Amino acid sequence: MKTKFLLFFLLLCFGWQQAPAAGVDAVTRREIGRTLSRIVAREVSGGFVRIEGVDASRKRVRIYTSVGLSYYPFREQNLRAMYDSVRAVLPPEYRKASIELYSDKREVRGLIPMAYRTDAEFRKLLRKKKVVPFVNRSQRPLVVRQSSPAAPTQGLSGRHIALWQSHGRYFDQPANRWKWQRSRLWMTCEDLYTQSYVLPYLVPMLENAGACVMLPRERDVQKYEVLADNDAAGQYAETDGPEKWQPGGVGFAHTRQVYRTGENPFRDGTTRRVRTVAGGAESRAAWRASIPERGEYAVYVSYETVPGSTDDAQYTVHHLGGESTFAVNQTMGGGTWIYLGHFLFGPGEQPVVTLTNRSRQAGRIVTADAVKVGGGYGNVARSVSDSLRRPGVEYAEETSGYPRFCEGARYWLQWAGFDPKVYTPKENADDYKDDYMSRAHWVNALMGGSERMPDSTGLRIPVDMALAFHSDAGVRLNDETIGTLGIFYTRENKGRFEGGADRYRSRDLTDIVMTQIVSDIRRTCEPEWNRRGLWNRAYYEARVPGAPTMLLELLSHQNFADMRYGSDPRFKFLVSRAIYKGILQYISSQYELPYVVQPLPVESLAAEFAADGKVAVSWSPVMDSLETTAAPTGYVVYTRIDDGGFDNGRYTDKPYLLSEQEPGRIYSYKVTAVNEGGESFPSEVVAACRIPGGKGNVLVVNGFDRISAPLSMRRDSLAGFYTELDGGVPDKQDISFIGGQQVFDLAMARCEVDSIALGACNCDYETEVIGGNTFDYPYVHGRSIARAGYSFCSASVRAVEDRGVSLEEYSAVDLILGKQRSVTIGRGVAGYAFKTFSPELQDVLRRYMAGDGALFVSGSYVATDLWTGGEATGEDRAFAEEVLHYTYDGDQAADRNRVRVVTSHAGFSRDEYRYVNDFRPDRYRVERVDALRPAGGGAFPVMRYVDNNRCAGVACADSRTFVMGFPFEALESDVQRDRLMADILGFLLGGKSGGDD
Repeated sequence: MKTKFLLFFLLLCFGWQQAPAAGVDAVTRREIGRTLSRIVAREVSGGFVRIEGVDASRKRVRIYTSVGLSYYPFREQNLRAMYDSVRAVLPPEYRKASIELYSDKREVRGLIPMAYRTDAEFRKLLRKKKVVPFVNRSQRPLVVRQSSPAAPTQGLSGRHIALWQSHGRYFDQPANRWKWQRSRLWMTCEDLYTQSYVLPYLVPMLENAGACVMLPRERDVQKYEVLADNDAAGQYAETDGPEKWQPGGVGFAHTRQVYRTGENPFRDGTTRRVRTVAGGAESRAAWRASIPERGEYAVYVSYETVPGSTDDAQYTVHHLGGESTFAVNQTMGGGTWIYLGHFLFGPGEQPVVTLTNRSRQAGRIVTADAVKVGGGYGNVARSVSDSLRRPGVEYAEETSGYPRFCEGARYWLQWAGFDPKVYTPKENADDYKDDYMSRAHWVNALMGGSERMPDSTGLRIPVDMALAFHSDAGVRLNDETIGTLGIFYTRENKGRFEGGADRYRSRDLTDIVMTQIVSDIRRTCEPEWNRRGLWNRAYYEARVPGAPTMLLELLSHQNFADMRYGSDPRFKFLVSRAIYKGILQYISSQYELPYVVQPLPVESLAAEFAADGKVAVSWSPVMDSLETTAAPTGYVVYTRIDDGGFDNGRYTDKPYLLSEQEPGRIYSYKVTAVNEGGESFPSEVVAACRIPGGKGNVLVVNGFDRISAPLSMRRDSLAGFYTELDGGVPDKQDISFIGGQQVFDLAMARCEVDSIALGACNCDYETEVIGGNTFDYPYVHGRSIARAGYSFCSASVRAVEDRGVSLEEYSAVDLILGKQRSVTIGRGVAGYAFKTFSPELQDVLRRYMAGDGALFVSGSYVATDLWTGGEATGEDRAFAEEVLHYTYDGDQAADRNRVRVVTSHAGFSRDEYRYVNDFRPDRYRVERVDALRPAGGGAFPVMRYVDNNRCAGVACADSRTFVMGFPFEALESDVQRDRLMADILGFLLGGKSGGDD
């Protein structure tokens, strides 16, 4: 009887609770679903929401939806608007009820990232620690750059970030060969492509904000690697102060040419140790290395972490720009390679790193082990595992034969001293799975022993978050992008991180970063960029790390519409800056700190002579229309003398600096903007040189600031990149280009055979670094000007256009146009950029030439851009003919790279010149050159292309102009440039001279 009564009571209660729900009928539910779908679809591509249940009463309506609603980027304001939209379609009796929406097993208010929660209820939960942020503290960071003249205070100082750039070359055991993990499409493959964001852009941005960034792949694209170790004779030396160097424990030694699974170079050697001193005489360790050739090299150090390790070991790197000092926290990170920075070294044997035992606190322990300079080639040998071997077949062990930066994480992690449990969780049987699994285990190996993993063994590095940078697959047959997808996972370890933080902090990170990316792209270059879902899925890289982790699928490397943007350096900078800003917002929200975004690079740079033998360096700040906090509060000016390296910089709070100069030497300058959030990327380089008793003063104007993707076109049946017509201009260098496109047929867009699919490309450059715009051409031109006996100053074209620099003060002007031309980005909705002669520049040059000026211009598109460019006008053509005295005679003027002087003018040497028309690591490629025809009285051809006798250079004696249809800086050698510059200046200035100021 009691059982029947209880059953009746429960049924009565259940029926009372559900009775009002009968008023939310199927029609209303479908309308709610349509309403939510419309809202989600405004932000999320293909947004669709299905109503799975409703629990309604007059006080509260709970609506349970499909996972599609959770893809929406919830904020307090848009959630209130969503509630209002839902309330409007509810039956009248529920319109005063509070509304709760549930998706992916979560009330959607809980999907608002902490960074955007301001409501009182949330702040109360935070105070009571019902909501726990993810923080991972240490008293001092892993590495501090002590020689930097400005340090961020509201950036990412003290924060540690684990970051990786998707896949890499791996050993395919079933196929018994090394291969890429992804297809070769659109001139690249994902294994290399994502590196072209991470290495040149994202990592430096994070580091400029003060973060320590760890990568599980080699970050240096330098093919040479030089090791210096305490266990190798002649590479290491000690000097003793009162505290003496003593034997340490196990450390690095390079005892093998190749390494097999289980062989660890960090177990083959020894370390040295010494007690620290706070004053008095120091003990030092010094490493020497023989650098094979001039170039930029990454410098890593290794050491042993022991009880009592110092947290401020003082390392000094000796390079062509001087000395740079670092404080390394040896209480963490022992037994692996710790990155200090990239530095310019000259060739030959030289000291590279010094370590001292000076510290803030005496009596602690400094350890010394090895130094690694450069990236090098892979040295991990692989073969087929025993389980896959067939009787009678010989299996050789072999390395990849590729530079180490091309390889996957599994091989770097072995070279970097990690345990086999980290780099081969599949126990040597499956390199493909080892690669992505090892990246996740590596994060935990870094964190082991830190605040958030106190009971695990590891390097004790307090990682705050991790981000995996990937690109995705997928094809659209129209101009639509696939767009951006974010992936995270929240259900591991009962949904909590060590310390109690909710694993939905990973969703916070993913949402913030993804929102920043999509917003910046839409506001800048592609308003219809697609935002995809926020997937809560158990991807290994998202599930295993013990810190909040995001997998970013930025775009489809298979889709032409995506890659038209994704191949452009401007897009890569934009996206990387968006990711950095998202990371900054996320981490600042966890530590409840205000943040400031580092500034954009400065512009309008100039270096001009001032009184008392000085040079005035000036510039203008750039305001960021996407970020109000990114205003600069100061600047750092870096100086290079002759062909040395740049120094550590000087701080100034004004947009100019007076610099002392020694006569006869070339001083070069680049400038960064700084604020509380960090340091911007550097400006272009300007240079100046005072020649005692010089023949005159020349102004070098750098009008070549183009960086862009190769020429891309889409027609009815064809689509692709036409690198032979215009290969674009990399930003300093391209580390992802593997070869030109071969398949342009749109009918092959969905072909599943990679080698014949739309976008299939060659692979002859997949191990090469391709040179681009160095932004250092005033030095190249100026060096030849100085050798001809003229003093020179230099300025960016923007400084000239803005009238910040007066041309009339100079005997001659050398205008650098390189590969400048009008180009778009992606499908072109943002308009054109990089015109050769802007209306402002034309006006300045007209005035200068009307006042008896002398002008030298060189570039690949000096005529093409004015006659057939996207912004070409009749006024452009008139300017070329009336002021510069040439007209257009066609582009693609020559296939060979040879030019011969043909004029009988006595001022020109009868020589042949060669320009660079192939891919090189340190020079940009000139694939097209212009043919010119003289225009107007006194104009005549000076040089012709050897293969067809078309005119390559036009001079005008009456107006003192000389124009070349190929770039001066692209000439093969210094000897050629010096000879030609002397002839040009002799022709332009003749007997005219002017002394130094």
